[in-house]
Amino acid sequence: MTARRCAAALAAATAVLGGAAPTAFADGVAPSPSASVTIPQGLYGTKDPTYDGVWRQSLALLAQSTVGVKPAAQAVSWLTAQQCENGAFASYRPDPTKPCDAKTMADTNATSAAVQALVSLGGQQDAVKKGVSWLKSVQNDDGGWAFNPGAKSDANSTSVVIGALAAAGEKPADVKSAKGGKSPLDALLTFALPCDSSPGSGAFAYQGDLKTGKLYANGDASAAAVTAAHGKGLAATAGRPDPQGTACEKASTPEQAAHNGAAYLAKTMAKTGHLNSAMPGAESQPDYGNTADAVVALATDGLADQAKQSLAWLEKNTAAWAKDNGPAAYAQLVLAANATGTDPKNFGGANLVKQLNATGPTPAADESAQQKPTAESSTKKDSNSSSTSVWWMVGVFFVASVGVGFLVSSRKKNQRP
Repeated sequence: MTARRCAAALAAATAVLGGAAPTAFADGVAPSPSASVTIPQGLYGTKDPTYDGVWRQSLALLAQSTVGVKPAAQAVSWLTAQQCENGAFASYRPDPTKPCDAKTMADTNATSAAVQALVSLGGQQDAVKKGVSWLKSVQNDDGGWAFNPGAKSDANSTSVVIGALAAAGEKPADVKSAKGGKSPLDALLTFALPCDSSPGSGAFAYQGDLKTGKLYANGDASAAAVTAAHGKGLAATAGRPDPQGTACEKASTPEQAAHNGAAYLAKTMAKTGHLNSAMPGAESQPDYGNTADAVVALATDGLADQAKQSLAWLEKNTAAWAKDNGPAAYAQLVLAANATGTDPKNFGGANLVKQLNATGPTPAADESAQQKPTAESSTKKDSNSSSTSVWWMVGVFFVASVGVGFLVSSRKKNQRP
């Protein structure tokens, strides 16, 4: 998911002051490297990896694996070297030869994205097992997770962890907190707005307002939670058709809450085809990364027509955004295309797979070239195109004074719509 990234300080501060910002920025903006920043060999992208190195690498490898591309061994080695001995990942470790210590800011989002990528690559069982073990060790009493261990649970972090658990073969419903016996699906339900909430009926909140506990509808959190409530992760595929359409109904199960969240997304994007970004003090504008995540969520819930409507908008409008934001953005679009059965090599006239591959080490092999086009993609003329999709969050930021950190990669925003 996604997408999301460098207004991190602002987003984290917003959450601390009572708003809530999703763990990642929808626009996936990472800072450009300064003269003192060296981009490690094997890492995808050319921007400063401080806040999103592991996130963007994981999304890139996951997206490549999803479409049949075998990443370069160097790229995989870079990611595995970032893992701490206890199984956790930080957003980025400049010197992975130094052991992690108390100052290493391990986070659940980077760890969960890495676990999903390593599962998709295969042959990384030990790293996956250690990552899952660490995630379980930092589960909150309410069954959810925060970006940084010890903080209050949020919908985005809980969702990306669910994706990691499911990818690793765990049953999220059976992963219970040591105190309270709550599962991550129990936690997700606490972020769901009831149908009588206006505006925002059926949506998910990032987390309750830190002062009042009130829930505010959040598009990014809704996209993440819908996918997770169906027990799927960043590379989710289309689910069975949702017979309920876009009606909001009382929800007592994760699946019912997922339907309501998807209905909220469909209604929100019905007129324009996209979600809007509403960072504090900034003019509202299209949120490309979170829209890509929303497409994955709609497809996962079985609202195929609504998903394809927004995918068509992405095909027409994301070329400049993806080029500027690099691997995580291309990956988000690839994953969105994958979820809808669209050919990522023919995405609005662009070959997203080729563009993603060009942001890092040359892949060891590209089996996608031999894949047969889908029925939908075969009607398009340009075979030198592609489609991408990525979930959520792309980056990481920690506000030391308050002890709160929020993901900077794919999507951080104000809690209010």
